[in-house]
Amino acid sequence: MDEIKHDLQNPSKATHEDLFGKGITYLCIGFVSLLVISILYFITTRGLATFTTNHVSLWKFLSGTNWNPAMLDKHGNPEIGALPMIVTSFSVTVLAAVVATPFALGVALFMTEIAPEKGTKILQPVIELLVGIPSVVYGFIGLSVIVPLIRHSFGGTGFGILAGTLVLFVMVLPTITSLSVDSIKAVPMFYRSASLALGATRWQTIYKVVLRSATPGILTAIIFGMSRAFGEALAVQMVIGNAVLMPHGLLTPSSTLTSQLTTGIGNTTMGTLPNNALWSLALILLLMSLVFNILVRIIGKRGALKK
Repeated sequence: MDEIKHDLQNPSKATHEDLFGKGITYLCIGFVSLLVISILYFITTRGLATFTTNHVSLWKFLSGTNWNPAMLDKHGNPEIGALPMIVTSFSVTVLAAVVATPFALGVALFMTEIAPEKGTKILQPVIELLVGIPSVVYGFIGLSVIVPLIRHSFGGTGFGILAGTLVLFVMVLPTITSLSVDSIKAVPMFYRSASLALGATRWQTIYKVVLRSATPGILTAIIFGMSRAFGEALAVQMVIGNAVLMPHGLLTPSSTLTSQLTTGIGNTTMGTLPNNALWSLALILLLMSLVFNILVRIIGKRGALKK
């Protein structure tokens, strides 16, 4: 009786293991949360130093077209205008997503609806291969193939938004394709069966039932692809031209936020205005990442409500 009473009143070995596992889990969650908060705090404080310490106008920073933090304009203000880089970053990101989305949807539909077994066997290894290729390889291929091709076909230097778009198109294609495949596979099979039973053809079922049901997931895939393109640095840096100029076309050399960060951060001193200005560019990238994540959550909630 005493042994039974002791076993009932004292925690068992399984209970101790459960508490230990919970403790490890909470410790990991706390560490990750602390890391994220530290990163947000560090980038935010450094990025805001341009406006709080150096007293640069936020409006001039966002709307100015001249970027040369080490120089002063005729009014004695530093030339810190990030508008050309912001416009170029959004242009390259949007164009890459626009070009990649039709190809990604076509591949996803082929893998899931038209030839599921053969499509998966043939295309899945290709998609995985594209994901595993380093960014520098994409940039080198763009520098060796795409830039000379554009120069030969359209003239100019070959560097610019068009070259960056084509490189990012290949880089975001696997992301959009993989997530679109998962979204289409998540559509219940009885949706297709009901549509076919009502007399719809396979293409009508795909267009009016499958794609419409998978729209929230496909939009999420596109946003993830745009987030991937917006934050890409090395590959774009190698083909964009790295000239901080307001783009007037797809063939004019320009610079993105990430390319300017990678080329300039090593040439500045911590705490100076040029260094703080680069951290302000990093803050814009951070805010855009948060915006993309918020959009993904909003689309996911609306998709869940529709279901």
